[in-house]
Amino acid sequence: QVQLVESGGGLVQAGGSLRLSCAASGRTFSSYAMGWFRQAPGKEREFVAAINWKGTNTYYADSVKGRFTISRDNAKNTVYLQMNSLKPEDTAVYYCAARARTIVLVPAAYDYWGQGTQVTVSS
Repeated sequence: QVQLVESGGGLVQAGGSLRLSCAASGRTFSSYAMGWFRQAPGKEREFVAAINWKGTNTYYADSVKGRFTISRDNAKNTVYLQMNSLKPEDTAVYYCAARARTIVLVPAAYDYWGQGTQVTVSS
């Protein structure tokens, strides 16, 4: 069992930056692939970024590539999402998720989810 708690969301102007954190409980965190997803009002949850258990492989949605960076610190049981050059279209609730297997980009394939943190980007 893994419990996930996101933090770091907030209101920021376009062009600004935020760093999201996802703290995980459980001794097996380092064996999980981790992903960030987001959901805007009236839209389906979509993939943002993912990282493998070692932190050696990362994947990004085309819409955030070059602006967002996913990383993890297994000693701290935490995964991060550094978001730079934010745009109004990045506004959404951001969720972290864990999967006890290889990285996939489909939300339904993830086993554990956090409660989400709101990110609002004003124009």
